[in-house]
Amino acid sequence: MGMVEETTVDVERFVTEGFLKVEEAFPRSVGDRIRESLWERMGLSPDRPSEWTKPVIWVTDETGQGPFGEAARSPRLTAALNQIAGEGAWYPRGSVGMMPIRFPHPEDAGDTGWHIDQNHPGPDNAWGIISARPRTMLVLLLYSEVTEQDAPTRIRVGSHLETARVLEPYGERGLPFQETGPIMDAAGADRPLALATGLPGDAYLCHPFLVHAAQPHHGTRPRFMSQIPFSLVESLSAGESTPLARAVRLGLSGA
Repeated sequence: MGMVEETTVDVERFVTEGFLKVEEAFPRSVGDRIRESLWERMGLSPDRPSEWTKPVIWVTDETGQGPFGEAARSPRLTAALNQIAGEGAWYPRGSVGMMPIRFPHPEDAGDTGWHIDQNHPGPDNAWGIISARPRTMLVLLLYSEVTEQDAPTRIRVGSHLETARVLEPYGERGLPFQETGPIMDAAGADRPLALATGLPGDAYLCHPFLVHAAQPHHGTRPRFMSQIPFSLVESLSAGESTPLARAVRLGLSGA
């Protein structure tokens, strides 16, 4: 799994595997402060597990204030995105967006299917399209320690290569997200499985075509994270020189 040292990332591994782990993409203390804020927003406490009655709670931050903005705009994360997507080729974010907090719970939240994220605006500029010319790149930010038991995001290593080939005939028009279930279930099914584990402050940069999925929480401590779509300035095409585009070319070549 690729790591970041200072501002240098393992771009070749990103191209072939479809994701990159950035350790301490933002300071651990920032993740701790975000977690404290989210406990307060939910009206829950780490010391009262009897009140954790739902498998997942979604919280949104669109303000970008305090530690949320520090995480989204951290220099280390910015440097990694520049090397993967290209400097000036993506729009910085002011906030961390949607945050699914998963709790130890016997019920499945019903949102654990294999998929790639909606990556392109459809009719009337409403998101809901899976396109071969994506306009977003997924980044996962961890705000709590995430072990194998703490519902880490599941990743099909290298699945982005297969997805590139499957989606290519649909071009920029793409497919409605709700019609892609069978395709995503099959894409990368034989690929190795990786788990997005780590510590507060770690991040995962994911190719737009990377097949991934949530999973139920089997641990004892809630998992705190964001899943952020960073918008690209232009739709991604195979003809560019960035690692994002090179990965598409590799997939289309039949690797």
